Amino acid sequence: MTGTGLEWSRGARAKAAAKLMVGWVALLWLLEVVDVISGHTLDGLGITPREPSELVDVVPAAFIHFGFAHVAANSIPLLVMGFLAALGGLRRFAAVCAVIIVADGLGVWLIAPAHTNTAGASGLIFGLFGFLLVSGFVERRPLGVLVGLLVGVVWGGAILAGLAPTQSGVSWQAHLIGLVSGVAVAFWSGRRATARPALTP
Repeated sequence: MTGTGLEWSRGARAKAAAKLMVGWVALLWLLEVVDVISGHTLDGLGITPREPSELVDVVPAAFIHFGFAHVAANSIPLLVMGFLAALGGLRRFAAVCAVIIVADGLGVWLIAPAHTNTAGASGLIFGLFGFLLVSGFVERRPLGVLVGLLVGVVWGGAILAGLAPTQSGVSWQAHLIGLVSGVAVAFWSGRRATARPALTP
């Protein structure tokens, strides 16, 4: 059934995905405005490793940035990759993002250098990159494979650079954990999708 009924039309799905991601990115900018106005009090929501009290910041840290340049650098890749991932369904997208954010935050809490403060959406971006890169292959969807290849061509170089441990002020740990989490979620959700019985109209 397409167009109306239980399944959305492609146009409606794309519109919903676009609205979600525009709203998400707008929220990041709004939070940074609030952070600046409040004297950067929101920066305390970043993750300081191995401090038990910092576990409550695992999720909020993905929405906090250290300045407008930081938000700007993450906005376009999050907007585009989030939109592409959300085309597969908003419930699935929410689950994918939740797993990546939590896994990435916990990983940073465990292995990031002591006395650092890590925040930003880049861990999620690396996770969405990994998810899009492999999900089409796992689910054997030609369009998904094409999307993964295009994402790899456009952002592959930046992703590899973001994994280098030599960049000052950049959490390669968050990037690496996000990437691995995204790939793992792609295999998990892909196997679930291919295991579902086919439905006939």
